[in-house]
Order: sequence, then C-alpha cells, then structure tokens
Amino acid sequence: MNSDKRRQIEGFAFLAAFGLTIPIANWMIGHVGSVCTGDGLCLIPVLPGLMAPSGVLMIGVALVLRDLVQRRLGVGYSAAAVVAGAMLSAAVAPPSLVVASGVAFLLSEFADLAVYTPLARRRLVTAVVVSSLVGLAVDSVIFLWLAFGSLDFVLGQIVGKAWMVLLSIPFVRYLRRRDERLGLTPA
Repeated sequence: MNSDKRRQIEGFAFLAAFGLTIPIANWMIGHVGSVCTGDGLCLIPVLPGLMAPSGVLMIGVALVLRDLVQRRLGVGYSAAAVVAGAMLSAAVAPPSLVVASGVAFLLSEFADLAVYTPLARRRLVTAVVVSSLVGLAVDSVIFLWLAFGSLDFVLGQIVGKAWMVLLSIPFVRYLRRRDERLGLTPA
C-alpha cells in the first residue's frame, strides 16, 4: 500500500474515532460514574479526593485524536468532526451538554491549532502533549461554565484529561517512528 493511501485510511479511522468521542463523552456524563448526582451528573475519581465528570476520559482521548486527524487529513477534517460529533450528541445528551461541549471543543480546537501546527513537523510528541495541555485547559473552563455555570470540577477535568493524554504518548511515539520508517508525511 502506498504511503498516501495508508495516511488517508489511518486519517479516516482517527476521524471516526474522534467524531465519536464527543457523543460518548456526553452520554458518559449522565450514565457512567462512581457517584451520580440527582441532577444527572456522574463523577469519577481522577486522583484521590479529586472528582471530575466522567466524560473527561473520552475528551482526553479526543484531544490526541484531534491532532492525529490533523496530521493525517488536515485541519478542515478535525473541525468538521467537532460539528458532526456535536450533532450526534443531540441524540444522547441534554441540549445544555451538546451546546457546551460543541462550543468548548471548537474553541479548544483553535487553541490547539495555534500550538500544534508550528510544532508538529519537528517534534510530534511534544506538539501533541503541549497542544493537548492547552486544549484541555480551554475545553475544561468553557465546558464547565457553559454546561453547569460553575468551575467546581475544573481541576478534576484538567487532571483527568491529562491522564489520558499521558497514556497516549507511547502510541504517538510509535506512530512517529513508524511514519519515519515508512516515509509517511503529514497532510
């Protein structure tokens, strides 16, 4: 298989996974957690004594997938996936979560773009980690404020997403090394 075809197939696989993270995260917030409140918010521990809405796990994965989509297919595809994911969320989550997650993801996409793009060609792992940290902070603050009118869980959101980004580093390193070996270039 030629490198352009491989890059495109992988890009669409990353795109599909990325697009699904938003509705899955929104569904998890109301259905998965070690503690669920009476107002439909389910929480998980991200550190001893620190809780976060359960969707944080999927959003941490989404931040990395967004960078991989951009690397394989370009920025336009990752922005389209945010919109598609928000539309899919409408089927599984309350409107307040759909709007909050869509707006937060779009704004964090712009923050991610500003950091990831200049770093990605030279240092992929650094670009993914740094842009994800910027994106997760932006996403956490905007999402919590729009969805719940509170920043009570902002530290938990940041820590939970950061865990998922850190867990992805071996996979990103593997991709970078394999891409170099196969001569795959970013989109």
